[in-house]
Amino acid sequence: MEIFQVVGLALTATLIIILVRQTRGADTALMISVVVGVTIFLLLLDRVGTVVKVLTDLSERAGINQFYLSTVLKIIGIAYVSEFGSQVCRDAGESAIASKVELAAKVIIMVLAIPIIVAILETIIRLLP
Repeated sequence: MEIFQVVGLALTATLIIILVRQTRGADTALMISVVVGVTIFLLLLDRVGTVVKVLTDLSERAGINQFYLSTVLKIIGIAYVSEFGSQVCRDAGESAIASKVELAAKVIIMVLAIPIIVAILETIIRLLP
């Protein structure tokens, strides 16, 4: 199962990072952490593609406008990428920058969600007498 590979890689990297941090410093340890994080993301990328394909097929069968699905997928992507970025910032000891990354993601998500919110409100208004 893939989770064993991910956890095994993470635990191995954690042990290496602990040893490297003591001998070579925090900069090298941070680089290892980023590389392992990207590697884990790449390991899971085909799974994400499968989920996107299933959601696309379901939305087509249900007659849902692809604009809304693509917007929701963008929002999910922004959430994951910003979470990864903010965690890397926190690992580097920059929690203030991490907070700004999270704030930027929230604002971008809010802007992307406006068309969906408008469509929902228009539907509700049409249903009301």
